[in-house]
Amino acid sequence: MILYEYPFNERIRTYLRLQQLFNRLGQLMARSEAIDHHFALTTLFEIIEVASRAELKSDVLKDLERQKQLYNGYRGNPAISEKVLEGLIAQLDNHFDALNQVNGKIGQNLNDIDFLMALRSRAAIPGGTCEFDLPAYFAWQHHDPKSRVADLSQWVAPFAPLAQSIQLLLQMLRQSGSSQKVMATAGQLQQNLPQGRSFQLLRLKIDAALNFTPEISCNRLLVVIRLLHQQSDGKLVATSNDVPFEMSLCA
Repeated sequence: MILYEYPFNERIRTYLRLQQLFNRLGQLMARSEAIDHHFALTTLFEIIEVASRAELKSDVLKDLERQKQLYNGYRGNPAISEKVLEGLIAQLDNHFDALNQVNGKIGQNLNDIDFLMALRSRAAIPGGTCEFDLPAYFAWQHHDPKSRVADLSQWVAPFAPLAQSIQLLLQMLRQSGSSQKVMATAGQLQQNLPQGRSFQLLRLKIDAALNFTPEISCNRLLVVIRLLHQQSDGKLVATSNDVPFEMSLCA
């Protein structure tokens, strides 16, 4: 099954982008080749770009506090384990405190590291990180892998509170939805959303063997999903077949 996720608002779109970047960064840092660490650095620059939004930190803090208030409302509910509930609230508190202690924009101290800023400006140019452009970076790539990982870990560390907070918020959001089996009749599904509920994320699972790609459009009132088939020349065309898949709406 292939899982597709579609955000209903810009805030969740930013969270999903950052989570993807943090996941990629973690995979690249775990490797030892210099080329992997090069792409770890270019991923870090992408994170800096996305995380530069002035309101990002306050948005995450507000969401953490909102989730805490929501889970506090479950106290005393006999259907819910108090131990599990306390653990979740403690997690929210810990992430809130760690992120709240970050002064200014997240990762802004990296702007003072000339080595990184020189690399960042050259990385935007095709082939701009050759040894004749950045000899210091070329030399760094020849350092021992453990030394490079130590440098990367130091540069990435300021983003840890943000990464952990977004991971927890998206995990809670995904768990809020319940999966339902649906059918795209003649390759299309159109579903009205209940008024009074504000959904934030759509999740769609489809069998990879069917070889269909979803085209998703959502707003607060309506979800429209069209299923497209990829032809041998790479062109996507709408299908007229009835196609089953799973869908969940997360609030």
